[in-house]
Amino acid sequence: MKLVCSQSSLSANLSLVSRAVSSRPSHPVLANILLIADEALQQVKLSAFDLSLGIQTSFPADVVTGGKLTLPAKLLTDIVSRLPEGDITLEDGNDEATNAADTNFLTTLTCASGRYQVRGMSAEEFPELPVVEEGEVAHLSVESLIEGLRSSLFSASSDETKQVLTGVHLTMQADGLEFAATDGHRLTVVQTVNADAIEGGAKPLDPEKALDVTIPAKALQELAKMLERQTVSNVAVHFDHSQVVFEWTDQRLTSRLLEGQYPNYRQLVPRQFSRQITAERRLLLSALERIAVLADQKNNIVKLTLDSTSQLLTLSVDAQDVGSGKETIPAQITGDDLDVAFNVKYLMDGLKAIATTEIQIQLNTATSPAIVTPLGSIKMTYLVMPVQVRGN
Repeated sequence: MKLVCSQSSLSANLSLVSRAVSSRPSHPVLANILLIADEALQQVKLSAFDLSLGIQTSFPADVVTGGKLTLPAKLLTDIVSRLPEGDITLEDGNDEATNAADTNFLTTLTCASGRYQVRGMSAEEFPELPVVEEGEVAHLSVESLIEGLRSSLFSASSDETKQVLTGVHLTMQADGLEFAATDGHRLTVVQTVNADAIEGGAKPLDPEKALDVTIPAKALQELAKMLERQTVSNVAVHFDHSQVVFEWTDQRLTSRLLEGQYPNYRQLVPRQFSRQITAERRLLLSALERIAVLADQKNNIVKLTLDSTSQLLTLSVDAQDVGSGKETIPAQITGDDLDVAFNVKYLMDGLKAIATTEIQIQLNTATSPAIVTPLGSIKMTYLVMPVQVRGN
């Protein structure tokens, strides 16, 4: 195998696929990246797979002799990223006719400033990335996907003992996508308008075949990063009962689906509220960020005091033996006055995921769910549970 490509192309694509390389691989070859040089297409394909998440990408190159092998992901990425700009010649020194048992998979990288040799492993040992042959196909707009993921991923659980909650639940509806994520303390539901539906155009969606899956948050975080760098408008999504594959132009991301029944989150959202706050998002977030310095000293709890007479919202923290803090901001408040406490981090996370100028907080009592929504933007519902504080 022999090829010539630009340092920038190889470095960028290595960085992309490296995100699917396991930090603790169950087999040595999984610490490697599969490199396939295609002489007919004059392109290089890179793949990485940790048996759950797989990323594949390709880019044009001058392929003199085709071939394939695997190379250590971290070592190769570190070397290439530090090489000077310009062409890199990559040659494995093994003739395709050579018996595999006689090869040592020693690959030479040559650039303007010098040469490096890296020892790889046989491509035959690298597992195939999953494909979905009998499943369904959906075409989703990139804009809707990025919008929904950016607004929901932060609510997914990081507790691996709650497997199904470590993902985001995606549901295809007649006019768009619904994203849901919860860690048991908070819940985000985002609905985006999608121009395309299940393949077949205007054909009514079959409820048993429509997209209704739970995908690991880690895979979706990588998908969002990849899509933010693209200029494509649509992504093809292939899925069955165990796998999902996102494909566009020369890139592909595969992920296993999370097993188990996702909670019936829609029934958790209250339908009526007796109190409502409308505030400037940036003003409230800035006040929370300042007061969080003290809240960090005592359970991350901040108390909100609603004063409907003065139309003021007061944020306060009383961290015994450390100090106290209080900030007041103007707000439009309807309903009776109320003291309610929240985890300050949860409130800040929700406000950071919103891009609008104003937000609305709706609630009933100091112990019932509060709903945060953006005003004049995507349809997003952020449910956060209050914290019960002694003497409250």
